[in-house]
Amino acid sequence: MSKLIRRVFRITAAVFLAACVVLLVVQVVWVTPGQECEAAGKWWDWRERTCAQPIQISDITGRPITDRKSHDAAKADARARQSQAPEAVKPD
Repeated sequence: MSKLIRRVFRITAAVFLAACVVLLVVQVVWVTPGQECEAAGKWWDWRERTCAQPIQISDITGRPITDRKSHDAAKADARARQSQAPEAVKPD
């Protein structure tokens, strides 16, 4: 009986350690970078682990925003995002 108990204990311990390692890897590789990215006001893509800066559609297409209300809202959003972004490190 003692041999069986030791074997079950080792299997249980191995499964527990494997689960802990998997959870640690997920935390370090996906969760923490995602939280840091979103805290900076950017978009986190967990599939490719990419932190992307959102940009306005008008910047991509080159078409101006003709509606004054939409233009003012876009400018206010851009200012808010810029004030939330961490300051860039300036070289000495």
